Amino acid sequence: MRHAIVALLCLSVALAIALAGCGGASNSATDSSSASAESRPAPPKSDFPSAKGKTLSEVLKEADGPSNLVVSPAGLVYYKGRNRYTVGVFSRDRSQVTDADVALYFARVPKPTGASAPGKPNAGTAEKHVEARALDEPATGPFPARVETLQTKPAFRAETTTSDPDAASVIYVTDVDFPGEGEWRIGALIKQGHELKSALLPSASVGAYKAVPRVGQKAPLIHTPTPSDVGGDLSKITTRIPPDTQNRVDYADVYGKEPIVLLFATPQFCQSRVCGPVVDVAEQLKQESGDKANFIHMEIYKDNDPNKGVRTQVRAFHLPSEPWLFAIDRRGRIEADIEGAFGVEKLTSVVKGLIGE
Repeated sequence: MRHAIVALLCLSVALAIALAGCGGASNSATDSSSASAESRPAPPKSDFPSAKGKTLSEVLKEADGPSNLVVSPAGLVYYKGRNRYTVGVFSRDRSQVTDADVALYFARVPKPTGASAPGKPNAGTAEKHVEARALDEPATGPFPARVETLQTKPAFRAETTTSDPDAASVIYVTDVDFPGEGEWRIGALIKQGHELKSALLPSASVGAYKAVPRVGQKAPLIHTPTPSDVGGDLSKITTRIPPDTQNRVDYADVYGKEPIVLLFATPQFCQSRVCGPVVDVAEQLKQESGDKANFIHMEIYKDNDPNKGVRTQVRAFHLPSEPWLFAIDRRGRIEADIEGAFGVEKLTSVVKGLIGE
């Protein structure tokens, strides 16, 4: 399982960059990586073409050409029904764009049949043709994306975050209702100045990760390390600099007794650009919530070394990506979960729901 999480996370980024390769020249006017990373609501649906009666290809053709921006999915795990779907928006040089207007569109990928069925000769090539045919399937949308800031109060911004030039400052979020399991092809329309540009994203595999614990289910019982387990050397249980305080209790000691906010993330070795920021967010909420919930930060890699594979706690939750946050109630049941990035506002809502405020 060595580097499994890294590989899965890098896949979507690599695919997004490749798909953006057909874009035009760089447009510095849209590169707003230095802009203020503030939250803002999604633009109105009326700002984007309706997908009603159109295929995904027809929707994308309504743009003025391909975008020079990269729209990269920030998650892997999706279920039938309502999902929080997140993306990052980047320039070609991988600097983040914080003020784009983005709307997403989805079309179901036809099920493989005949030569494209798994196990058949040339199945891989045939599956690519099937995915390409998804562009000619009916599209749904638009799903405009809101911008959620990942910034915290200055006191909670770790050196791990502020010294990382790749650390994300915002995430783009929309809510999508997938009517069924399977592969879904995704397109985006992006407003760039007075023009509308298009981009293709990697497909979403709905229902592919059934082993990940879901809301309403009992959370796995695990032990999490505390300072006493490592002789007080906090660098062994957190890669955040300075060390966070989300390691004071063992998850197993409070499981089924008290509310738990369990965060899987590795600020130092993060591949998704958001681990450092979300640990900062959780640190702020921990301080503001007092003792109403137990905040526990769980690192990803054994001995904090990516070459040694993921920790047993990560395996117990069957996580194919990181970061992940689970809000677990006094009965040991999962009250809420978040894959990928979240800001103070989102986590505040989760914590209030968990502690009944």
